[in-house]
Amino acid sequence: MKKITKLIIILIILIVIIIYFLYRCNYIKHKKYTNDYFNIETYKSKIDKDNDGIDDQTDILNSTREYISTKPIYKSKYYGTGYPNDEYGVCTDVVAIALKNAGYDLMELVNIDIKNNKENYDIEEIDKNIDFRRVKNLKIYFKNNTINLTTDIKNIKEWQGGDIIIFKNHIGIVSDKRNKKGIPFIIHNQSLYQSDYEEDILEYRKDIVGHYRIS
Repeated sequence: MKKITKLIIILIILIVIIIYFLYRCNYIKHKKYTNDYFNIETYKSKIDKDNDGIDDQTDILNSTREYISTKPIYKSKYYGTGYPNDEYGVCTDVVAIALKNAGYDLMELVNIDIKNNKENYDIEEIDKNIDFRRVKNLKIYFKNNTINLTTDIKNIKEWQGGDIIIFKNHIGIVSDKRNKKGIPFIIHNQSLYQSDYEEDILEYRKDIVGHYRIS
């Protein structure tokens, strides 16, 4: 009887651990909340770069969702076109394509900034087709060319859908959806094994290095 009881306890513990792991890895869906739930005013940019009648902040977020709806497969490749032109992509492509569809050609912008400020970048040979797809370069570009915002995830009012977030070796777009604490989900492409492109991951990341907004 005691052995059976111990086995039941071990089984329960294992189930709890598995459920926690699946939840933390977003395989179990997390409930999503909006800004209205937390009485947070949704930020609207005063700029409409591509003159499509949609402000930049909203345009970037909409473009991000449009891109991930194509379900890009995570794979690092070099493209002579700069931007991926097939079903593959990496984390930087989520940001670059979202910005491009909102009127900001990151390939051109980063290339110009590197040429004008090469001393800021750790680059031996400039390659326009790939430089804008490297996180290490985007860290420098966004830090010097956009609005720098808080990296404190508890300051929830300062996080808005369409913002850009950079980790030590990763990058994504901040979602307009939040978890029950008000901490935003992140839209990103990190691996072949992530459960979704929009995930509740910020509380588990200890490597946030930048939070930016297109000015």
